[in-house]
Amino acid sequence: MREQTLPSEVQRLTSVAMTGVRALLQLAGRDVGDEDVEKTPHRAVKAFMEMTRGTLVGPKEILATTFPVEHAGLVVVDGIEFVSLCEHHLLPFTGTVKIGYMPGARVVGLSKLARLVDCYAQRLQVQERMTDQIAQAIMEHLDAQAAAVIVRASHSCMSCRGVRKRASMVTSSMLGELRESQSLRAEFLAL
Repeated sequence: MREQTLPSEVQRLTSVAMTGVRALLQLAGRDVGDEDVEKTPHRAVKAFMEMTRGTLVGPKEILATTFPVEHAGLVVVDGIEFVSLCEHHLLPFTGTVKIGYMPGARVVGLSKLARLVDCYAQRLQVQERMTDQIAQAIMEHLDAQAAAVIVRASHSCMSCRGVRKRASMVTSSMLGELRESQSLRAEFLAL
């Protein structure tokens, strides 16, 4: 994880990464001395670091602030947008997340669920794992009775290369009572 990397090591790796980006530019037939791309290595490494900052804060810290609210039903947040990087091709996949949970005695603020999505999306990732990680974090850190996560995303690694077809991938994770109760699951899906 990046938070454990010493600043001198981060500087060394940044320099190596910028050299790698220069090599990619040359591989693409570009003159790295060209004014149009001379700052591209710096910008590309900066963008990569920004898109993978999800390891800097953990789910426990994100979900630490809760509020005492008695609510016996589902809490559902839909349409949380994200951008992640496929760990296989380093290309983005983008989409939305729907989260539902049945709180115990406490609820979490709405923005914390969006931050939780970012925590896992802003890593080198695969959609299936990200879906499970979000649901498990809600169960573990909110002491929820149930959690459900549905992720719908489009993957550049499929649309920009290889088969070059656009498609949406949908993954889900249902835990606790949402896994056990068909009627509760149907309610979540209908909301």
